[in-house]
Amino acid sequence: MTSKRIFVTGASGCVGHYLVEALIQETNHDLFLLVRNPNKLKVDCNARPGVTVLQGDMREIEQFGDLLKTIDCAILAATAWGGPQEVFDINVVKTVRLLNLLDPTLCQQVIYFSTASILDRNNQPLREAGEIGTDYVRSKYVCHRQIGKLAIAPSVTTLFPTLLLGGDSQKPWSHISSGISKEYKWINFLRFFSIDGTFHYIHSKDVAQVVRHLVDNPPAEDEPRELVLGNSAITADQAIEDACAYLNKRIYFRIPLTQGLLDFIFGLLRIKIEAWDRFAMKYRHFVHKNPVTPTTYGLPTYCSSFADVLKLSGVPPKRR
Repeated sequence: MTSKRIFVTGASGCVGHYLVEALIQETNHDLFLLVRNPNKLKVDCNARPGVTVLQGDMREIEQFGDLLKTIDCAILAATAWGGPQEVFDINVVKTVRLLNLLDPTLCQQVIYFSTASILDRNNQPLREAGEIGTDYVRSKYVCHRQIGKLAIAPSVTTLFPTLLLGGDSQKPWSHISSGISKEYKWINFLRFFSIDGTFHYIHSKDVAQVVRHLVDNPPAEDEPRELVLGNSAITADQAIEDACAYLNKRIYFRIPLTQGLLDFIFGLLRIKIEAWDRFAMKYRHFVHKNPVTPTTYGLPTYCSSFADVLKLSGVPPKRR
């Protein structure tokens, strides 16, 4: 297979570590990894030739303009979570600038990371995400709309990860996995409630396998170029039941956790709920059509059950 020149942003993040590891170990492509701080990249970049670490910032992406014009494939995993100015500057302005620096006659594919939070249950843009979403969510919503207007748009494969897991001793933890490892004991409280909600999840290692497949097998003209990444949907009640089984906790009864009860609890504790969080509590079922995992492409899926979620997030099982 012909070697490609691949430009990767966000290489030092949680997903980025798994991506880079897979690309180094399982391909012979020439990799150009953009990182702000090379010391945060814990992957062995000397494992084989053809791996170049570029120290730089998305806010100064223009300095790599000459290189970007020679790129066959770009993987855009970089994202900002900070203040509104930084979030929109990196997640929208500089991302669009990078895409415009690529040569649409040479670049065969761009794999761009968005978020499933901006999609509704029919995989269409969710209006509320653009109106009341967090800065991060709104920036992804805006960028998604702008990408469709670019010259390189026909070559863009957009990935919409659902709840993202990942992390270990050599890789940074995702927000979800970090939260699970720290807060799993709340199951002692949650097991007494029935929660009306549904969600998908996916591990970063599985994301990396999907990306590795797409790098060498870009979607054909008649295939979708917008892919939701996630295992089959699971209800909140089923997740609680699986967690109780994993932790050997009994469920004696369950009280329906209604919106009225939630409002009472938050009011009692004087917890302020932002507009997007209130919308999420009412929307409840964050499900999508045709979610993709490595299994979609005939590859093994690393994290496919909620027991896997707990185990891979560092939660120790309890045996009878």
